[in-house]
Amino acid sequence: MRNHIAVAVVAVVAALGAERAQAHLTGDPAHDNMTTEPQHKATITIEGDKRVVKSNGWPDHKPGQFPNDHNPNTLAPVDYTFKIPLKPVVADRTTRANGWWLGVALNGVPFEPGTGETWNNDPSSGWRYEAHTGFLDLGLDENNAHVQPPGAYHYHALPVGLVRRLGDDGKRMLLVGWAADGFPMYTSFGYADPKNTSSPLRKMRSSYRLKQGTRPSGPGGKYDGTFTQDFEYVKGLGDLDECNGRTGVTPEYPQGIYHYYITDDFPFLPRLWRGTPDASFRKNEMGGPPGGGPPGARPQGMQGTNRPGAGRGPAARRQAGGAAGPTATGNLPMPPVIAVLDTNGDGTIDSGELAKATEGLRKLDENGDGKLSPEEYHPPRPGAPGPESMGGQQGGPPTGGGARPIRPRMPPEPDGF
Repeated sequence: MRNHIAVAVVAVVAALGAERAQAHLTGDPAHDNMTTEPQHKATITIEGDKRVVKSNGWPDHKPGQFPNDHNPNTLAPVDYTFKIPLKPVVADRTTRANGWWLGVALNGVPFEPGTGETWNNDPSSGWRYEAHTGFLDLGLDENNAHVQPPGAYHYHALPVGLVRRLGDDGKRMLLVGWAADGFPMYTSFGYADPKNTSSPLRKMRSSYRLKQGTRPSGPGGKYDGTFTQDFEYVKGLGDLDECNGRTGVTPEYPQGIYHYYITDDFPFLPRLWRGTPDASFRKNEMGGPPGGGPPGARPQGMQGTNRPGAGRGPAARRQAGGAAGPTATGNLPMPPVIAVLDTNGDGTIDSGELAKATEGLRKLDENGDGKLSPEEYHPPRPGAPGPESMGGQQGGPPTGGGARPIRPRMPPEPDGF
């Protein structure tokens, strides 16, 4: 009898091992009947001039524990459909990834570089906390990922678990995903000579560095990496441009293409697009969760929940990665006029906020004529880029037509970036 049991146990273990080995080779998820966790689902197809990634947002590697002490959100499947340009074009101007997903990994999990947490819970302060420099614990797991409402798992830096599944050995350029503008994203290794695939590999160096001195406003103190605005871009300092990319050959593009790197140092993930992002990466376009963005932009209103008060207030924003402000009506974004007045995002415009109403409303005056037109104070139409006060982009990425992207207007930031 014992022999029969032993044989059965060995058979089960062997079957599970074979299934996981097959999953590693094919990229398909390993289905473990001993767990009730959702299974990873992702497909990549070519449709016309787009590469279409559909996924449920569940990683194909083991995620960390969520909720945890520093992230109160429960990991859950979130349906995505991302449409990536097959023939991306370098635009005349760079565009910031505010209120949009930066890109998507090969496993269908989105990338997001910024956070929604700001100094003193004041988005208009221009000081936004960094997720990956160790000064603010947002509950990132070993894959440099955490969870936003309503359960969206997303990467803030190198997707370690995915890289392991892809068999990275540090001896090759490794494609890990695509940015919203269609350009490919790689780990930190690139060819020493960007024009020669036979040249040795080495880690690409970011061209950002910590600023010298002390902060002139807001939190004060020494520039130490706590905030995104603690860093500055210095052309030629490293191998990469301000978008954390360069033009050169890659294994997938031997003729050369502009491409991004995920670096070990700031900015980790790119904060700017070199091309024109597809509208499918806009968070409220696809009904996905809201989140933070690079400097100065207020997060969009939370989507994916109709529970009154869900995720509202400073405490919720401090704990949740990619925190969000309230919505005005259900899942619709908060109107710009309300968003600029409700500076602490608690859903109530108090006397202190009313006293600063003129200052807030002035931010909506795009053309600087001293008055607000309907185009300036109305919410954006569905699918259209939103104002910077809601984490979108002023005149930002177009929803179609291939028009040249306009550099978004940002709230005042100390010393740029």
